[in-house]
Amino acid sequence: MDNSDNSNEKKALEKKALRKLLIEQRLNLPDRLQRADLLQRVMRIWLVGRPDAVIGAYWPIKGEFDPLPALHRWKEDGELLDQPQPRRIGLPVVDKVHKTMTFHAWYPGCPMEEDAYGIPKPKDTEVIVPTLLFVACVGYAPGGYRLGYGGGFYDRMLATLEPRPLTVGLGFSSGFLPDFEPEPHDLPLDAILNDNGVVWPV
Repeated sequence: MDNSDNSNEKKALEKKALRKLLIEQRLNLPDRLQRADLLQRVMRIWLVGRPDAVIGAYWPIKGEFDPLPALHRWKEDGELLDQPQPRRIGLPVVDKVHKTMTFHAWYPGCPMEEDAYGIPKPKDTEVIVPTLLFVACVGYAPGGYRLGYGGGFYDRMLATLEPRPLTVGLGFSSGFLPDFEPEPHDLPLDAILNDNGVVWPV
């Protein structure tokens, strides 16, 4: 094994330990509800005036911020415009075998089922194509880089989407990693929002 293999393995282990630490910190945040309220507000303000009519998001797991209440509000606001705009929200449906991800329409009360990873997904709703994608961050770093769960689904899926949607990371301020070094395959997000406001672009 040469040195580059050694250093890659070391990096992977460091990332794994960092992920575990950040998830534990997030689950134990004493003021997570207050932070979530602030981030809902940041997100709603950020969405005002955006042209998107189809937005992809995620079902929150492991203490992640829940983007769905703010998105439902955004969807309802679309119906109140001078020229009503039908807006759609999509949640990811992962194909574990082919390692692909598509987005299916979601609405409150929509029938759900668990995917191969035990995460709820819309059941039998239509496939939609988001122009804007909200992505959960385990951690995030200067330059718009995101630390995810290590499955690589989002990066692989983004590489296949044409045109590529605008990608916006969501996380709490506790997930900021000032010294994080991205790897060559890491794709930066277009924007990152946390409970204090917009952290990328600065």
